[in-house]
Amino acid sequence: MLGHRVMEPTTKPAQAPALGVADLLQRVADALASRLGAVAVRGELSGYTRAASGHCYFTLKDSEGQAALLRCAMFRRAASALSFAPRDGQQVQLYGRIAVYEARGELQCVVEHMQPLGQGALYELFLRQKARLEAEGLFDPARKRPLPAWPRRLAVVTSLGAAALQDVLTALARRAPQVRVVVVPSAVQGAEAPAQLVAALARANALPGVDAIVLCRGGGSLEDLWAFNDERVVRAVATSALPLVCGVGHETDITLADLAADLRAPTPTAAAELAAPRRDEALARLAASQQALHQAAQRRLDRQAQRLDLLALRAGRPTALLARQGQRLAGLQQRARLALGQTLRQRAERLATLQHRLRALDPKQVLARGYAWLAHADGRPATGVAGLRAGEQLQAEWHDGRATLAVQAVQALSQDPGA
Repeated sequence: MLGHRVMEPTTKPAQAPALGVADLLQRVADALASRLGAVAVRGELSGYTRAASGHCYFTLKDSEGQAALLRCAMFRRAASALSFAPRDGQQVQLYGRIAVYEARGELQCVVEHMQPLGQGALYELFLRQKARLEAEGLFDPARKRPLPAWPRRLAVVTSLGAAALQDVLTALARRAPQVRVVVVPSAVQGAEAPAQLVAALARANALPGVDAIVLCRGGGSLEDLWAFNDERVVRAVATSALPLVCGVGHETDITLADLAADLRAPTPTAAAELAAPRRDEALARLAASQQALHQAAQRRLDRQAQRLDLLALRAGRPTALLARQGQRLAGLQQRARLALGQTLRQRAERLATLQHRLRALDPKQVLARGYAWLAHADGRPATGVAGLRAGEQLQAEWHDGRATLAVQAVQALSQDPGA
């Protein structure tokens, strides 16, 4: 990374001989074989295929819903001994050994025997209820709410004698001593537990000042945790007015109450940690915010002080300011005078040109050059001989006077230039 330097050690450790990739993988395979030996593992079949060679290849998924996969190979000899037809989604138990597939450097289980796992009636009931409630939307992520960022009071619903309660109280006391805790007791196992849990959740929602609810209990078998799969409890969790985090059992334990809660925690201790932020982290964030506010305020004060200094500097020199403004005004006046003079000259030139044109068009100027204006007695201009008659009187006008003329004779000139 930019800005970081790698520091060379002052003394170099003894260098072991470098291994080839195949040698290293072989050592890993030998270590696994010696450490684990034969293993038995259960899970869900996925991607099951049978090659033309008779070998079978598939992936084994964790049956508890965890994000864990194991590549498996079952060679023809073992596959020929199968007593059932494997299919994707089937729960099975495998017996084999863990090895390394050197061609890809992958961990795989070489299966010697595989048998289907029977699902008990209780687990089948769990799956049916899960499918039905999921279809109703009780597990829809869109309806889940975030937990409050800074709770002041939490309600913990669990058994007073449960180890989970002590885990939660210890975690909250260590992590967030500022948070007040109200314990709402309830049975968490047995026939009476579902009704008590529903009542306890109702009481927790009615407590004044409570910001969120922690529902928890320790681990156990499917039968031990069945109260948290009861439909009444699941619906009470889903309809809680307050945000609810559920921490039941261990990480691999999943109940329907977990799925309906706003947030699932893998353990009761994790539920407490998710419900309340660490006090020291909160104080550190407050200190950082205080420092940031202080720095921002100081920067603003510095900027305003600089602005005030600049204004004071400007106000301290009014003579220079007035002189600059006076020079600017004088320049504007000079530009105005020049512009006005130029405009007047241009207009005078246009006026003279116009007067010259008007004088050239004046009929008197034409008459002064020796021409005369002839008109009939009624004032019509005599523009040619076509309208003249012998004996008719015409009015003639020159530039210096008028006269009455009598037409003695009329003779039209030929219009043909060659005549």
